[in-house]
Amino acid sequence: MSDQITHPWTPPTVTRTDLAFGAPTARLLLPADAPEDAWHEARRGGIGGSDVAALLGLDKYRGPRHVFEAKHGRDVVDGSSEYMEIGREIEDFISYMFTKRSGIPAVPPPGTLVHHEHAWMRANVDRYALDAESGAVVAPVECKNRSEWQLSDWEDGVPDAPALQAHWYMAVGGWSYAWVVALVGGNKLRYHRIERDEELIGDLIDICGRWYQRHIVEGFPPPADGLDATTKLLGRLWDAKEDEIVDVPLSEARKLRKRRQALRERIEELGTELTTVENEMRLISEDAEVAKCGAATAWSWKQNGNFAEKKFRTEQPDLAAEYLTTKRVVDVDRLKADHPDVYRKYRARVLRVSAKEL
Repeated sequence: MSDQITHPWTPPTVTRTDLAFGAPTARLLLPADAPEDAWHEARRGGIGGSDVAALLGLDKYRGPRHVFEAKHGRDVVDGSSEYMEIGREIEDFISYMFTKRSGIPAVPPPGTLVHHEHAWMRANVDRYALDAESGAVVAPVECKNRSEWQLSDWEDGVPDAPALQAHWYMAVGGWSYAWVVALVGGNKLRYHRIERDEELIGDLIDICGRWYQRHIVEGFPPPADGLDATTKLLGRLWDAKEDEIVDVPLSEARKLRKRRQALRERIEELGTELTTVENEMRLISEDAEVAKCGAATAWSWKQNGNFAEKKFRTEQPDLAAEYLTTKRVVDVDRLKADHPDVYRKYRARVLRVSAKEL
């Protein structure tokens, strides 16, 4: 067996023929070198680790509706984005650094795993952690590439979304623990061992199983949720048809409008209360930039916000003229006149509700 990494950018070569059986409660569904279309088909056939946080509303980029659309064969995520591409390419390096720091060999898995008893439970593990002496598979390793701003989230443990993903891999594969590794800001490696939580795994299997049966097997779309990611998805899920009208039951329309109005009034009320509290802080601060309680900072009120360009140009026209620059922008009005269909394609869909009672 070869478990030595000789170059930071090259994953180790796995020569063991029994790696596929390193998951006590799973079997190999699809080899790692299978065609891409077969891989996508395998993902659509069940719930994977990256789906779990989305189903529970803990993924800022995806929600239950994203999972529903993807499982039914509709592409709702741009898998070619630069961020995702770099994430895939840097996985080898993160795995290498994990092995270098921890001394735990980490090797690519054989492919997509499926649970022995529940065929809808799938897993695409980033790496297998091996026992340094025997070479046996002992745990899954999940690799993440994260920004500098998320460093505090990784200092004392693993954030919710990747922790749930690791537990799902334990649920599928039957492992007693998992490793989650994050490269933060491109130069800080953080890794944590997560122990198997039987109660949590039981809940995940129950929740995800019922969701899969209802929304994938039976085909019922999931209800609306309040995730920003869902708002963006719904804005591009259908091409709006001009002059198309949908007939809504009067009782349903009134119920939704009433709820929306009540929530808007509540938001406005809370906004006023929030501004009142913040103005109290400003009154206390007066001309000071920082308010402290002993050595601890209570709040700051620094002059470091947005630059008031319009006011500056009005009050300082001569000085402003020295710093005017020419920017290249799209002539939207001309585009609209010359190519109305293209212009309309790139306009956002805006939800507006008439103030007039129904």
